[in-house]
Amino acid sequence: MSIEVIRPGLLSTVQDEGRTGFRRYGIHPGGVMDTFAARAANVLVGNSRDAAVLEMTMTGPELHFHENRLISLCGADLTATMDGLFVPLWRPFVLLAGSVLRFGRCHSGLRAYMAVAGGIAVPEVMGSRSTDLKTGFGGLKGRALQVGDRLPVGEASREVQATLHSLSLHAEKNNRRMDAPAWYLSSREWPAYQADPVIRVMPGKDSAEFDEDSLERFHQERYVISLQSDRMGYRLEGAKLELGQPMERLSEAVTYGTVQVPADGQPIILMADHQTIGGYPVIAQVACVDLPILAQARPGARVTFERVTYEEAQQLFLEQELDWRLTDQLVRRRLAEMGDHQ
Repeated sequence: MSIEVIRPGLLSTVQDEGRTGFRRYGIHPGGVMDTFAARAANVLVGNSRDAAVLEMTMTGPELHFHENRLISLCGADLTATMDGLFVPLWRPFVLLAGSVLRFGRCHSGLRAYMAVAGGIAVPEVMGSRSTDLKTGFGGLKGRALQVGDRLPVGEASREVQATLHSLSLHAEKNNRRMDAPAWYLSSREWPAYQADPVIRVMPGKDSAEFDEDSLERFHQERYVISLQSDRMGYRLEGAKLELGQPMERLSEAVTYGTVQVPADGQPIILMADHQTIGGYPVIAQVACVDLPILAQARPGARVTFERVTYEEAQQLFLEQELDWRLTDQLVRRRLAEMGDHQ
């Protein structure tokens, strides 16, 4: 069972939540850039949160489905259609055998995520199905999608299979039109996605080493995301940041959301494919709940940084996790109920 790639899009890769436990060997976790959207897509089709999804950047692919499939699309709005019918975001949707899923103009955001019930079943490498583009392993042959590729799909749970059967019969009776099931995520439940985002940051380990004027500028002025930005890092352009006095430091561990300041004084935010260690001074660390917002910000967007404490960032994370547990329970209950009606 597979999905055929007719056109690959700008940058479409298989990703999951990343590979852990290998930093000591210089292998970064990688994985999806927008963890919220990817997790939401998986939850909506009954997958585990770490099932592999398709991450699509700016322009999506054209995909031919050879079997009936329950999918969901979350994140950026890439104007998805199925045989000319609009495909809604943030809710499950049935694609019948023979359907072609197409994407058009990117109306908002930068990265969209497609989850398929059963997950994309590429082989695991070091405990993850994520594509590592720099080293060329994981995902589908360690690279972005190409014309003619086939994405293998895993077997969905019995509850999801029963639900898919019911929804597919309904779609066939209605000339392939499929009203989305009643469960969905509303905009009230999404992160605060916006074209020019406000990103919450905690002090970095070297914050005190910067002069006071630089610290004020960093938190008050807007920085533009440079065109020279990618999955490894976002280069920012704006007010120059300076240390109070020169310092020498050894390279130390860095992570997703670490904000470094190289010698030119222009900050760099490390993203999902960041290196494992870095030697530049660290002025801040992005709160993990805002990393999805940052992942959807396009080059040219203006970013503002808002101070939060470590305790506030932890509380935000705990609240989000509690919401996720409740959402996951609700969706699985709806899937089971629809499956029981067969």
